[in-house]
Amino acid sequence: MQPLPNGVPTPELPPLRWQKSRRSNPSGNCVELAELPDGAGIAVRNSRHPDGPALIYTVDEIAAFVLGARDGDFDHLIH
Repeated sequence: MQPLPNGVPTPELPPLRWQKSRRSNPSGNCVELAELPDGAGIAVRNSRHPDGPALIYTVDEIAAFVLGARDGDFDHLIH
């Protein structure tokens, strides 16, 4: 699979299994993530706009974000 650009329209991606956080609420205030085929990266999209653009990150980039969130690095951004 060729590297995908960021902001790729979701319908242009191969079929993916999207996953929301268990902390998602009924208002749809969450993002969804999906693993790209062959470990090519992780797609991230706004759950309220499932056909909208998806941002593509490497597994290492997502790991750095998730681990930083787990460590509280972004706690100051939520009120």
